[in-house]
Amino acid sequence: MMVVGSMVGAGVFSLPRRFAQETGVAGALIAWAIAGTGMLMLALVFQTLAVRRPHLDAGVYAYAKAGFGEYLGFFSAFGYWASACVGNVTYWVLIMSTVGAIAPALGEGDTALAIVLSSIGLWLFFLLIRRGVKEATTINRIVTVAKLVPILVFIVLALFYFDADVFADNFAGADYAGSLFHQVRGTMLATVFVFLGIEGASVYSRHAKRRSDVGRATILGFLSVFAIFASVTIVSYGLLPMAEIAQLRQPSMAGVLEAAVGTWGEVFVSVGLIVSVLGAYLAWTLMAAEVLFVAAKDHDMPRFLARATAEDVPVPALLMTTLLSQVVLVVTAFSDDAFNFALDLTSALSLIPYLLAAAYAVRVARAGDTGTPGVPAGRTADLLVAGLATVYTAFLVYAAGLKFVLVSFIVYAPATVLFVMARREQNRRLFSPRDLVVLVVSTAGALVGVVALAAGWISL
Repeated sequence: MMVVGSMVGAGVFSLPRRFAQETGVAGALIAWAIAGTGMLMLALVFQTLAVRRPHLDAGVYAYAKAGFGEYLGFFSAFGYWASACVGNVTYWVLIMSTVGAIAPALGEGDTALAIVLSSIGLWLFFLLIRRGVKEATTINRIVTVAKLVPILVFIVLALFYFDADVFADNFAGADYAGSLFHQVRGTMLATVFVFLGIEGASVYSRHAKRRSDVGRATILGFLSVFAIFASVTIVSYGLLPMAEIAQLRQPSMAGVLEAAVGTWGEVFVSVGLIVSVLGAYLAWTLMAAEVLFVAAKDHDMPRFLARATAEDVPVPALLMTTLLSQVVLVVTAFSDDAFNFALDLTSALSLIPYLLAAAYAVRVARAGDTGTPGVPAGRTADLLVAGLATVYTAFLVYAAGLKFVLVSFIVYAPATVLFVMARREQNRRLFSPRDLVVLVVSTAGALVGVVALAAGWISL
């Protein structure tokens, strides 16, 4: 529950503006219905796989490897790790944008000063986590509880000041939002960002005392996230016109509450955001490092990433995590909207790991074996859930659009260097014929992406 709780506190503060930029109430309700159903199917997939394949640790990565081979398993591990690193950048952008309300030099988290201060924060947290996982997780438990207070207060106050006429005016969406289908599609990556972390328990499954706890934590995490995020988004439409919400600075939840109760509401939410985001960054940095560490233990990453201190801190993996976050933080300076770019890229990078895990669940369900003595098969139900999860994640790839598919290839393709290093360390053949096909596709996609950026066909 640690990672899920952190993401709840971090992402929710930004969603009112993002949704208002894309859709009205009707589109938001449909988007939440689709996302809620699809992500529930994914949560059930992780719950089922935790029980039926208890020997597979590090969840997302392990399922892709078991189902589709070591190279795609490697891509899944790398993509999930990269997604977490990019997601960490959104936290620093949010912090700087929040402080930027009283320090204009920070802008919306994308100025030179904001990037320098965020970079200092990145490396201070590296030093903190390096001291020991136990110390870091204790801090995270405290902030997880503390950050829920402003979120719940926001929901209660928003309901109290709720204006039915404003809500009705926002129902169909503003003229700029386009068709209902376009509105729904535009919010899909935002909803993925919302639910990142539902699989966090499976990533830490090697630490679980009972495998059933992994599935239970996944479902409880999903239900709590869904209730909080959907509530915050929908009630915001009853406080301000959609076009005004779309123009708020991040964290937009602060601006919405300020419109209802005055300046103290903005301050209250802003303080809660900073506490929340620091906790989220801590949790996701730990999980990102864990993914690299476990992959290296399984000989799918170079062996230097399998090193850990006596306090169980995988320092080389932690260092790589911080370095990638640093690189992406600098890249946001060249984007049109730093926060939305980082949010969408975070979601896009996570889609391949999710899709591969869901597809593996289909294979497990079709096989009909449970993999665990005493566990009933439930083949039909498992196949239905896994099939729906696969269709949903495939739709998300479409919803992401060509831009983020190409940018994702740019991130994925160079990672093959790590795969080659690991194979050479073990004196193994680099690529199978099937792996070569994946290599060619990913490399071609990355080249097209680079050309498209250079030519201005797509922009960050």
